[in-house]
Amino acid sequence: MTVAVIYGGKSSEHEVSLVSATGVVRNINREKYSIELIGISRDGRWYKTPQEELERVITNEKATLKIYEEEENLVTVVPAGGMGCFMCGSKTIRADVVFPVVHGQFCEDGTLQGLFDICDIPYVGCGCMSSGVTMDKEKTKSVWNAAGLLTVPYVLMTRTDLADSKKYDVVFERAVKELGFPLFVKPCNAGSSVGASKASSPKQLSFALLEAFNYDNKVLIEKAINAREIECSVTGISTCEVEDNPESLCKAYLPGEIMPNHEFYDYDAKYNDPEGAALKVPADLSEEETRKIQEIAVKAYRAVDASGLSRVDFFIDKDDGKIYLNEINTLPGFTPISMFPKMCGASGLNYSDLIEYLLNEAVQRYKFKMQLLTTK
Repeated sequence: MTVAVIYGGKSSEHEVSLVSATGVVRNINREKYSIELIGISRDGRWYKTPQEELERVITNEKATLKIYEEEENLVTVVPAGGMGCFMCGSKTIRADVVFPVVHGQFCEDGTLQGLFDICDIPYVGCGCMSSGVTMDKEKTKSVWNAAGLLTVPYVLMTRTDLADSKKYDVVFERAVKELGFPLFVKPCNAGSSVGASKASSPKQLSFALLEAFNYDNKVLIEKAINAREIECSVTGISTCEVEDNPESLCKAYLPGEIMPNHEFYDYDAKYNDPEGAALKVPADLSEEETRKIQEIAVKAYRAVDASGLSRVDFFIDKDDGKIYLNEINTLPGFTPISMFPKMCGASGLNYSDLIEYLLNEAVQRYKFKMQLLTTK
């Protein structure tokens, strides 16, 4: 089988994607799979990556994938092209399955998944709808709350509120009154804590809102929980596609814990500062706590119709022990220090086998989809 690994993208997480994709291609079993690389530039153009680049990053541990932005490498996409949907000039880039190792807007938010559906090709990860819903933190909370799952209390502010001083004051005062300080402010549609800030006063809240609105038109103002940060990897298919294949049932892995050395687990702590956080896998939890986290993770995964893989993030309140859902990441990082593969590994599924599992699951889900009727 040939795997098309797609990486890069227009989002603020472009560099993270390059590192994640490098980790993936180094761990694909090349005795079973051949690899085609397609890089998406910051302006959204697609380029075929030469095979020499693949060999470079595999043989050089310090190397990271880059994008070859030459005109002769430009890639176009053919709707309903199936395995031949990617073209570079007059040549077809054959692919049996796509592994989109991309993060953030224009990639992880359902837009890329919708394109693959139009192309009629299998791909790793969640579908268009679940990707779109889970990229929006406010919509995710709405779905989870409707499913009876506990989320952190919040107030939503939109750019319309920001533009109208009276509306802005109403939302601002409501957040302070209902939630109290300290508060976390974050864009609804940005990952990796991009644009997120902690505010402990009205002045800090004002600055935090302006920062968050640089990245999105909707911003969450959340109550700051005195919490432990717990994460849990989940794989599998959440719908009825699994009736004849128990291996594809949703599975939650041993949870891990983030212990930030910064004020909170921000972008710098995740990617720029080697000492930004301690990662403990598995987390120091009792058997009962571990089981509870895994159960809620699967419920949260199913509530948004996730498939393939996701990392479900939690807060455990240090004061009263309550477990809050924080968010879900449908294309989590695959960097050497990323929690998703680490948690799967702690449960006995190593990096290379994890990738093979995700590729097989993508093909299986595609085959099931092809059995559905599109006409009467």
